Amino acid sequence: MQYIEGGVTAAKGFLAGGVHCGIRKNKSKRDLALIYSEKPCAAAGVYTQNLVKGAPILVTQKNLADGRAQAVICNSGNANTCNADGEAKAWRMCEIAADALHIDPHDVIVASTGVIGQILPIEPIENAAAELASSLSADGSNYAVQAIMTTDTIEKEVAVQVEIGGRTVTVGGISKGSGMIHPNMATMLCFVTTDCAITPAMLQKAVTAAADKTFNMISVDGDTSTNDTLTCMANGEAGNAEIAAAGEAFDTFCAALTAVCRKLSMMMAGDGEGATKLLICRTTGAKDWETAKTVAKSVICSALLKAAMFGEDANWGRVLCAIGYSGADIDIHKVDVAFQSENGRVDVCENGAGIAFSEEEAAKVLHAKEITILVDLKSGDTEAEAFGCDLTYDYVKINGDYRT
Repeated sequence: MQYIEGGVTAAKGFLAGGVHCGIRKNKSKRDLALIYSEKPCAAAGVYTQNLVKGAPILVTQKNLADGRAQAVICNSGNANTCNADGEAKAWRMCEIAADALHIDPHDVIVASTGVIGQILPIEPIENAAAELASSLSADGSNYAVQAIMTTDTIEKEVAVQVEIGGRTVTVGGISKGSGMIHPNMATMLCFVTTDCAITPAMLQKAVTAAADKTFNMISVDGDTSTNDTLTCMANGEAGNAEIAAAGEAFDTFCAALTAVCRKLSMMMAGDGEGATKLLICRTTGAKDWETAKTVAKSVICSALLKAAMFGEDANWGRVLCAIGYSGADIDIHKVDVAFQSENGRVDVCENGAGIAFSEEEAAKVLHAKEITILVDLKSGDTEAEAFGCDLTYDYVKINGDYRT
């Protein structure tokens, strides 16, 4: 597998762009993105598990019911959620994109992100349609990712290439997400494109599996949002034999898709609102996937641990505490814990009990920007990763007046 540049336009046959249309007051920030495939695509998606869902999700779910799509339109600055006219506005966005691209509006994925409960002004989107369509280019992934950002501080895009059936297949994605992020689809938007030939049913299986191992393993602050969406469009331009069943080709594609989602997940977690550190909890030695996942997520969600990591305090008792209330069926007397970073590794707990370690060495390890919390359950051979960040003073500052 090879990582390459290009994001959602790395795969053959995809164009992207982004403009400022006027939803956001700051004219220097793009707020409307478009992704377009020159050919119709197989398409699949997964969405927030929050019962309160943004209107764009409801429209996108209907449009993807046939497993087909050809374009994505997304605005930032307004979530179009909890509005009486929300679905009508979301459908109108599909029509605007379809008219500009000369495609069927039912083949458009629509998404929105921003403040909840404010009416989405549709006129700026209508007025920018021509400019948006003309912004499309084979190098436009970066403009698209800029247009979907809210409190993000970095642009999140990645692409990989693999070989399937003697053909080079590319998978690329962009995402946004910084706060209101918690497992079960975080608070995020992610759009993935690929030139792989794959049926809608198998693409849906791949997308669901990738999300379970990546985006559903992120937590910044414990809040699951209303607009979380992950979609993937596959146009078949790579020329591989269409993947219609499980097997080596499907496994290779899943690995590529998961790699893209994992990288984007890590970028989102590390860019958590106010964060100074990316935290990774790697659980090993679990008896099954559910146990490994439950433990890793519980540790990464602990507010007390997140605060300790901000303070660079090797308070390993908070790790054990989070494991203990996770609900996982484990033997706590077998658990080992260690902290690891580019600055080294320090073992702090063996068989559920503390061991002597150097506080100075621990502080050095925790001073890094990326910290891995290693948890060995010593009860099997299954592992899982969860991604998060430290909890800082700035998180409260950012969210104290987010709406006003």
